Amino acid sequence: MVITSKTNPIIKKISSLSEKKYRKLYNEFMVESAKAVEECISSGMQLVQIVCTEDFSDRYPGAIVVSGELFAKISTEKNPQGVLAVAKIPINGILPPKGKCLLLDRLQDPGNIGTIIRTANAAGYSDIYLINCADAYSPKALRAGMGGTFYVNLYDCGYDEAFKALEGVPLITADMSGEDIFKFSPPENFCLCIGNEGGGVSGEVLQRSDFTVKIPMRETCESLNAGVSAAIAMYVLKKN
Repeated sequence: MVITSKTNPIIKKISSLSEKKYRKLYNEFMVESAKAVEECISSGMQLVQIVCTEDFSDRYPGAIVVSGELFAKISTEKNPQGVLAVAKIPINGILPPKGKCLLLDRLQDPGNIGTIIRTANAAGYSDIYLINCADAYSPKALRAGMGGTFYVNLYDCGYDEAFKALEGVPLITADMSGEDIFKFSPPENFCLCIGNEGGGVSGEVLQRSDFTVKIPMRETCESLNAGVSAAIAMYVLKKN
């Protein structure tokens, strides 16, 4: 059966996952595009259901099949491909990191968060602590994450919870008052802290920091994008 009505209860629930309050209510999120769905499946994420148009029905037996017109209404993509999955948001107890890790302090741009998650996965930073950040499971963050979200541990937490998990772990904070990151010798394991796009890191994080580092820039450049800064810092500190 091909579903064509947006008032179908299952379709209404899936559509609601484009909003943070419903992702939180159901503890579920949408994964869009054929490539992302395949990566989600390969990563071992807990799937709830797959929704697709008839073009994909043979590839995904048991999927909910909808009309192309209805799929376009459900999807948040500008050019939907015809398949999406609903997955459970992992419930991670806030644990100590197993190696190099990240702390994101009040980042509000989901695109930045997704970019940082994507780079963290590539660079081997598997544990990410998010303090008062935008939702890492929003459609925009997931698109920017390019599948990296499925392969890292995300901890949505407060300062006290994060600092407890990071007890004994040196904190290296990116801040323009710090020393040149290219001359800095980091400890073997550490937590790299990246602050809010406009205001930088909070006083709480600065007070807890063991080191501060900066990326040197020409006088004509005031700052770098948070995602770019994090990417540079992750690789420079890992290389050293």
